[in-house]
Amino acid sequence: MRKWNSAFAALAASYISVVLVIVLLLCSAFYLYFSNHYKEELQGRNRLILDNTARTLEASVLQRVQQIYLEVSLNQRAALRMLPDASLPANLSKVSSLQESLNMQVSNHSDLIQAVHLYAPRQHLLLSSLYGLKFRADQQAGAAYWMDWVNGMNLNSRNSLWTEARFVPDDIVSSIPGGSGSQLITYVHSYPFQSPGAASELLIAIDLKESALRAILQNMMPARYQSSFIATPSGGIVAGSNPDAAAQADTYAASISNALASPETSGNMSQEIGGSTYVISYQDLPTTGWKLFSAAPANLFYEKWLVVQRVILSLCLLAILVGICLSGILAKLNYSPLKRLLRTIKDLYGPGPEVPGVRGQALNEFGIIDSAFNRLNNKVTTLEGTLEASSPHIRQNMILNLLQDSPAPGSVTVDPQFLGLSPEHRHYCCLLLNTRGAYARMSLSGLQAAMSGMTGTLEAIRLHGIRILAEELPDKQTVVIIGAREASGTLLEQLSDRITAAAEQHFQLNIQLSQGCWVDAISLLHTSYAEAQTLMKYAYFLPESRVLKDRELLKKEQSLDEIPQSVLMRFKDKLQTRQLDETLAALEQLIAVMREGSYPADYCHFVLANTVFMYSDYLKSIRYTPSAHGPLDLYNEYIALPDIRHLQEWFAASIGTFIMETQKRNSDRALSTIEAAKAYIGEHLSGDLSLDAVSAKVFISPKYLSKLFKEELGITYTDYITGIRMEEARRLIEKNNMSIEQIAGTVGYGTTPYFIKRFKEIYGCTPGNYLRTVNTLPPQAEISLG
Repeated sequence: MRKWNSAFAALAASYISVVLVIVLLLCSAFYLYFSNHYKEELQGRNRLILDNTARTLEASVLQRVQQIYLEVSLNQRAALRMLPDASLPANLSKVSSLQESLNMQVSNHSDLIQAVHLYAPRQHLLLSSLYGLKFRADQQAGAAYWMDWVNGMNLNSRNSLWTEARFVPDDIVSSIPGGSGSQLITYVHSYPFQSPGAASELLIAIDLKESALRAILQNMMPARYQSSFIATPSGGIVAGSNPDAAAQADTYAASISNALASPETSGNMSQEIGGSTYVISYQDLPTTGWKLFSAAPANLFYEKWLVVQRVILSLCLLAILVGICLSGILAKLNYSPLKRLLRTIKDLYGPGPEVPGVRGQALNEFGIIDSAFNRLNNKVTTLEGTLEASSPHIRQNMILNLLQDSPAPGSVTVDPQFLGLSPEHRHYCCLLLNTRGAYARMSLSGLQAAMSGMTGTLEAIRLHGIRILAEELPDKQTVVIIGAREASGTLLEQLSDRITAAAEQHFQLNIQLSQGCWVDAISLLHTSYAEAQTLMKYAYFLPESRVLKDRELLKKEQSLDEIPQSVLMRFKDKLQTRQLDETLAALEQLIAVMREGSYPADYCHFVLANTVFMYSDYLKSIRYTPSAHGPLDLYNEYIALPDIRHLQEWFAASIGTFIMETQKRNSDRALSTIEAAKAYIGEHLSGDLSLDAVSAKVFISPKYLSKLFKEELGITYTDYITGIRMEEARRLIEKNNMSIEQIAGTVGYGTTPYFIKRFKEIYGCTPGNYLRTVNTLPPQAEISLG
């Protein structure tokens, strides 16, 4: 036993142990490195494929379907409001015109959609591009093919719904089972825009072809992905890479359920299916809430890794053999000094007595104990440092939990005393600082230093009975929590001034701040934070306000008002005439109505985005390409603008450049011809303005004159004549000194009813209703209409 407990045996065992540990560590490191590297490469490749496929599905299908809804709801606003009206039977000719417009939408997007339906829930009235007009549609033959999405919207608290894929036969009234048909997914949205499904006046439904989704999956997913599906949150299959995807999906039902249960937007996992291991990948489709799911055999990816494993194992065995040989040599070399040391210890305590506390040859145990104490001391020191380093993260998690209405399970419990809030602080308030602009102007290191300095400066503010906490949020904003003995508006104003001044000092730019309400319990702090977030939405529209505190802004969030159609259309009309001053005046009027009207911030952003899309579509229609840079990317330029003032300046610069460059592009003859034609038209609105008559006056052929109008003005000759006449008619109506019959004759219409009909088609209302609308606009808006 003493031989095995000797210092030599201990040294040899320790060296061999060290060799084994080092070899195992190296093997583990190699294994982990190559395994993680390969898995990261695999996951990155999978994420890239799924992300590209998801982006294509979003852009090419789902967002196009939503754009079709916007085109129907915005371009047919007046006609849509007619369907829920009780006087519909007397206006069937208008219904026919509306159905023709729906058929045109289906024809324009025939590769994507099957049909467009309009359904009035209260009247049980259906107008479909495919089935025509049906009264009491809930009792009609074939009602089962549209009542599923009608009933779904009746139970839906949101304003839109995507159905699962279902088979719809070509002949819905046939009683013969089977037959030809299509797998369709229906997108339903309420009208008006913000009304929930159960309270909407009208439902706009678009039947999406499942084959459009399948074609993208087949084209973009590699061949090794044997099965690809799009699944709904309930587990239903919307589309797949194979026509029989629904049947194949049963094989992957458990994997689909696991992917749907995952809180991550994308990821990978391995699962046993049918006795084989598969790599399961999934990716969210944010527009619909669906998940893109794919499965591929794992052996396709791990073949190279098996070869690497064998090589690593061989190297490990060789390293162990070499290490054991070296361990014996080193043990012998180091045994001599250890032996001399043992002899010295025995000489000190004598040959007979044992060393106190040491039995026999157990001297090595003292070294082990000493080493254990040293390691323990090091671990305690490391643990203290870790706790101290983790303190900011713990505090940040506590603050985030305070700001959430329902903290996530397993989150850090909030301890007010840990945050420095004492029981005397009985009132709390949240202030929100919009520091996002600083991220675009500063480097990461400079930003971190500025943010740390700012939070330190804010928390260093000392007022009697006040405690201030400042923390950076994940969305790049900064929240300031105030604990006070009493709720005081004066105190809040004073702190707001000091906080904005400190923020400007650290970031060298104007910072906007929003004030939440005072609450009397720390558990209600999320209410104050939510109010500050809502007020911060209006920072974009009120850039001149450093402190957002007007509670009237909160009422706008509940408003269902819509901007008058005449204000929305005026910018488009002026843009087509390419008159810079009038176009910018129309844009300024639209912005003024948004800033001063009772419209929600999200609705105003929607209108601005639609205006940018309209501007982009107009530039594309005339094939305009800027000379200063590459292809147009107006939407990304728009979303990068910090506020509405920069938006107005951007619009002014873009439109000015566009008008200047298009004017240079026109030839002298084309320009003089167009100007001569426009001058003649303006002077003879009440006369014969046919294409033949006007082309004879400017000495060119009718066909060439029509071509010049389309290429240079972006609209047809007929649309230009109609627009000029309607613009003059609107100007005369606003003066209010002529009758409708006189105005019709002045602008070249022989019959008053036809004039009224054309006016309503252009502006969405009759001349009389338009005059009343002008009279009800704010004073500054009414002046700009003239």
